Amino acid sequence: MSTNIIGYWDKKKEKLKEKFPFITEEDLRYNEGKEKEMIEMLGNKLGKSKLELLNIIVAI
Repeated sequence: MSTNIIGYWDKKKEKLKEKFPFITEEDLRYNEGKEKEMIEMLGNKLGKSKLELLNIIVAI
């Protein structure tokens, strides 16, 4: 996994935890090759579509 992706995701996940305090560290754990599953699970937990969630992640 690229260091850039890890650094990017670490910053984004901290902002997501601030915006949605009920999201856990486990919910936001990045596993290479499992990105789709993580986005689907987060979308379900937040009641957002994949597109809505991706827009939130990009915007924060």
